[in-house]
Amino acid sequence: MTAQLVEALGEDRAHTAVVVRAVYHPVGGVGNSVMPPTFPIEDRERDLTRKYLVADRIVDGEAVKTVTIDQEQSQANRVEEALRDARDRGRLELPMLELRAPTSHGGIRITSFDAPHRYADAYWRDSLVDGVRFDKSQVGQRLRAVSAADARPLFEREPASLIFGAWDSHRKGRWPKFARLYTAIMFGVEPVFGSRRGGRLDPVNLTGAVDSKDKAENDWQYVAEGAKKTGQKLSEIGHGNIAPNPVPGGVTVREIRRVASISLAGMERLRFGDASIEAATTARAALVALALVGDRLAFARPSVWLRSGCDLAKASEEIGLERPGGDLERLDVSVAAAVDAFHELKESAAKLGVEMAADVISVTPIPSLQKAIEATVAHAASDEG
Repeated sequence: MTAQLVEALGEDRAHTAVVVRAVYHPVGGVGNSVMPPTFPIEDRERDLTRKYLVADRIVDGEAVKTVTIDQEQSQANRVEEALRDARDRGRLELPMLELRAPTSHGGIRITSFDAPHRYADAYWRDSLVDGVRFDKSQVGQRLRAVSAADARPLFEREPASLIFGAWDSHRKGRWPKFARLYTAIMFGVEPVFGSRRGGRLDPVNLTGAVDSKDKAENDWQYVAEGAKKTGQKLSEIGHGNIAPNPVPGGVTVREIRRVASISLAGMERLRFGDASIEAATTARAALVALALVGDRLAFARPSVWLRSGCDLAKASEEIGLERPGGDLERLDVSVAAAVDAFHELKESAAKLGVEMAADVISVTPIPSLQKAIEATVAHAASDEG
């Protein structure tokens, strides 16, 4: 596979992208409902199906109604999470930034694969490396040196930013934008919308009201049945019946399709300064392999669990190098094969002068950020209590 990826990124490349096409059904079979992600609607909106993302798509040459099951951002986050976990287990040699912040309710950990703005995230900006503000540290200055003409700083320290996209929008100045080169989405075909009502049945059917409550002590005073105002209902502290109310009821679909791609034209646009053509091509191939590693770690298994009510079984899958017109030149890509190809290409690129690190840069939050983290975690713990 290593040679195929290098050839696919060569000057005479004949392919457009690495593509994954898969079909899924709900665990248990077609006809079982799945829960798509929901989005806010206006309070007066009565059509609960509008909480889903519904759109017409061309599928197999015909316009059909579809519902989004997992968006591009969510798919990328799942792949990044899989890369982080593989690195934690020692399966992948990757560089990583890591912030650890102790709090009175447990420690917080944020890595390169969790930060929403990746290399340019505000968590790094507002942190210290060995007592030095991140942007003035050696690693921070190295990352600040990245440009459209030379992506080597990101390849070296934050390669995921080149794959999943990043833009430094929080700092002053004009910083380069790196477009997302790995894209994936899951959508259901021909959705039929379900309906259901959500409520709660109290085993004793408690009645009455709350006279007052001490949130700090999790204590409250009971009063007999009477007029209840907001903040005085038993249901608001977890007691009493709640009458069934309309809630989104999920969908049944003919099938769920997943389409992922790694753009070779996009990779071709990445520049590596004065590196040789061979070195730049090998570095690009290493990035493609890394994207494949993440995709296979997250989606190669026979089923995926996306959220409550969305447990999906794979029915079929094909992976390959796409030719103009859409035909696929099949690739045999297991997780192990992708990992081996990545490490081989990473080593080859290093020998040619384009290196990728494998160590962890530990950072600590500045006092203001530490206080914000502590207060937020404490507040969340209080709410849970």
